[in-house]
Amino acid sequence: MKEKTIDYVLRTTWQAVNKMYNEEALKFDSTMATGFTLLSIDPEEGTPSTALGPKMGMEATSLSRILKTMEERGLIERKPNPDDGRGVLIHLTDFGREKREYSRERVLTFNNTIRENISEEKLTHFYEVAELINEMISNKKIYNQEEISNSKENIVK
Repeated sequence: MKEKTIDYVLRTTWQAVNKMYNEEALKFDSTMATGFTLLSIDPEEGTPSTALGPKMGMEATSLSRILKTMEERGLIERKPNPDDGRGVLIHLTDFGREKREYSRERVLTFNNTIRENISEEKLTHFYEVAELINEMISNKKIYNQEEISNSKENIVK
């Protein structure tokens, strides 16, 4: 059998998780993106709209579309931020809290099932590897920006 690359394993695993969550969310007339957003909003205090994107690792344009849809469906409401007159807080409606609980239950079920079937040692190694990969990417240790600039210059010549 041909050896699989690390990015292939990461991508296919994430796609399987994504598909699983979307299939579950569909049972509740929702999507994984909506569920993830509901879980990222503070259910008591609300969350500043500007903090939501970075918290979720999403671009503002993608998040704007999700929030617009969620507002249209009555899951969230936008309120002025009392601490920052220019800002907006995203609050869950009662319906949003209900859907948030469904999402929370699904995430906990997934995590508990994985923990029941994979040893703590293997999970610890998984987290360590994931953290190292993220750190290497964040610190530009995989593709050095200077190397990329130089290779572009060589292509132009």
